Amino acid sequence: MDQVAQDRVQQSSAGGTIEVSAVFEHGEGIAEARGLARSFLSDVQAVHGLPVSSRVLGTVQLVVSELVTNAQKYAPGPCLLVLTIESGTVQVSVWDSGTTLPSLLAPDPTRIGQHGLEIVMAVSRSFAVHREPVGKRITAAVVLADDPGDDVLGRQP
Repeated sequence: MDQVAQDRVQQSSAGGTIEVSAVFEHGEGIAEARGLARSFLSDVQAVHGLPVSSRVLGTVQLVVSELVTNAQKYAPGPCLLVLTIESGTVQVSVWDSGTTLPSLLAPDPTRIGQHGLEIVMAVSRSFAVHREPVGKRITAAVVLADDPGDDVLGRQP
């Protein structure tokens, strides 16, 4: 993550909740957002002792990428990414200033593109859209506990 992105990152572990957040300006930050997710989950494992498998890491990065991409594609201005460990899940929350709520298109295997929300909903335990006083917030929860046979970050096979 570059220095500008690092300057926008806020971390907290108060009250048993582990959280990190960052603001990404319009037209930037998708790779940085994925990097923030990777770094956050590595810290969750190394510092807080919660196991994180490679599959969970990949799934969270995918969800982050899809939600930040949509925020930057469909809403003006910056977006706020918040990652929280809560109730055995990684909560991926993205706020943007757009007032139009996302719509899920009917499945169509011939359609090229616009499958991001389908993917996010398929890999998430829950998915919610909330109107905010300004804009909207989309939250997807990815289960932190994974197949015990799956590889855990940093562990040699």
